[in-house]
Amino acid sequence: MMARLVSILRSSWLRRAFVVGALAAAVWAVASQWDQVQAALTSIPPSTVVLSFVVGVAYVFVTMLSWRAVLKDMGSKVSIRQAGRLFFVSQLGKYLPGGVWNFLAVAEMGADLHIPRRRSISVLMVSILVSIVMAMILASAALLLGPQELTDQYGWVGWTLPLFMVVLLPPVLNRLLAAALRVVRRPALEKPLSIGGVGAAAAWALLAWMLAGIQLWLLISALGADATVESFALAVGGYALAWTVGFLVIVVPAGVGVREAVLALVLSGHLGTGAVVVTVLLSRVLLTAADLVLGVVAAADARRRLEAVRDRRAAEDSQG
Repeated sequence: MMARLVSILRSSWLRRAFVVGALAAAVWAVASQWDQVQAALTSIPPSTVVLSFVVGVAYVFVTMLSWRAVLKDMGSKVSIRQAGRLFFVSQLGKYLPGGVWNFLAVAEMGADLHIPRRRSISVLMVSILVSIVMAMILASAALLLGPQELTDQYGWVGWTLPLFMVVLLPPVLNRLLAAALRVVRRPALEKPLSIGGVGAAAAWALLAWMLAGIQLWLLISALGADATVESFALAVGGYALAWTVGFLVIVVPAGVGVREAVLALVLSGHLGTGAVVVTVLLSRVLLTAADLVLGVVAAADARRRLEAVRDRRAAEDSQG
């Protein structure tokens, strides 16, 4: 039964269906709000929109580098191009309901690069944990600078930060991963996490959150918020806080709605209600578009690679 399931998961038709379904879900996330998006675009200079999108692409790319640092530390060295094909396509699965499709996709696609499935899933879990801890650190700025209502509702993020930091320590994290693998009766990981590997992933993740905050700050500045150090810190911390809270709601695709509500509360003291709605909506759409563009490029690159491999094998067979 397990062999049959693995065979189905590795079938080319299922992979194509995953890519098409995930792309459709990401497109729908934008198209379903297109009227509001058009209204938002008229409120902000085109140059700011373009720059925000570019920063959003950089944010997603640097997030991939954080994940790649964990993958390398666990024993799988892949090029940035290979990592991009694997990460950007699999991450489209987060737009599908259920919260597990990106895990399944990264495990099956990683197998093509001879990455054990248990390692692929462990790497993604660790990279998410690293992102959560770095987000929690930056979220402290939003809790300190934001309205009291924000602290009342989401102050627990700061209180639980020490616990997450302890869990992220390699000696603790390695034991937790080993215990989890024993529970599911899978072999232990070949290479444990190191302080250097986790540190590199954390540094990339911190840079990624800074880029996400810059993207948000560009938008709120264009809509009338003062371009100050305080508004910058609030934008960076606010986005990190919104992502952390939204991540916990795994039944909602990519935290739709939850993160927007948190950001609206964070920005309420700096922008009018209408401007907050525009900012939250446009930030969400631009980051979804960044995921979509990188996913399409990575999928096309993966297809070209597959065709090149098939052509090479056909040429070898004809010569033989």
